[in-house]
Amino acid sequence: MVDITHKTTSLRTATAQATVTVGSAETVRAILEKKVPKGDVLEVARTAGLFAVKNTSNAIPDCHPIPVEYTGITYEMEAESIKIEVTVKAIYRTGVEVEAMHGASIVALTMYDMLKPIDKNVAISDIKLLHKKGGKSDFDASRDLKISAAVMVCSDSVSAGTKTDASGKITIEKLEKFGITVSKYSVIPDETEAIQNQIQQHIDNHIDLVVVTGGTGLSHNDVTPEAIIPLLDRRIPGIEEAMRAYGQQRTPYAMLSRSVAGFCKDTLVLALPGSVKGAAESMDAIFPSVLHLFSILNGNRHGN
Repeated sequence: MVDITHKTTSLRTATAQATVTVGSAETVRAILEKKVPKGDVLEVARTAGLFAVKNTSNAIPDCHPIPVEYTGITYEMEAESIKIEVTVKAIYRTGVEVEAMHGASIVALTMYDMLKPIDKNVAISDIKLLHKKGGKSDFDASRDLKISAAVMVCSDSVSAGTKTDASGKITIEKLEKFGITVSKYSVIPDETEAIQNQIQQHIDNHIDLVVVTGGTGLSHNDVTPEAIIPLLDRRIPGIEEAMRAYGQQRTPYAMLSRSVAGFCKDTLVLALPGSVKGAAESMDAIFPSVLHLFSILNGNRHGN
């Protein structure tokens, strides 16, 4: 199966449809009057659909077992057809569209099986996803934002040339996946004055996003939070908490990180851990949803 451990948990919803057509209106009447010999078609098919949704990972090899928290099955009865809609909800790392489509398919197939003794013209069609919500697809609009970005690496060893930067490079790579071009990349010592001067320069140049890696630990040399916090007009505790909570699910040492997030004027400043793993996981924790901040800012600018 595809690795989804890097994804964040969110509410995922999907609705799928299937259509069962029959040979005559008499078949629909028999369903409604519960006169089909094999039993109550709508209720038996609904039960089959519920089982199908919960057991999708047992039928489709690459589907993950998902803690399904809601399944709704509705019918729209027409003259010679039944439209089936299946809605599935789960709070998880991956979507539920296959679960919804699997449920709709099995509801339709159950109807076919129950109706075939009385109608030889039963057919299944239009199995499709109607809509889904949750996950990265909700934030596709962020690609339309024109966001300027800078990445700063705060490391005494990297700036001295005794170590090669990796955390800054992985940060740039992840930003580029969301269509954000990093126009400024710098490596500086983990020193308060150097950090503040570099960030202030980016702010003066109206850079939208500044991502800093390194210096968020608890050693005596780690001064990135102390350098950044005085520059911020508004801190955003929720972003900081999201990065630590995500990391804590993967290593108990994440609670020792002092990641910082906030605005200085209209520039969003993010301070991430200096380790490659810590920087990558922090990016996974908050992107692309954090880009919604720029949609809010753009709206305010237009409103003014």
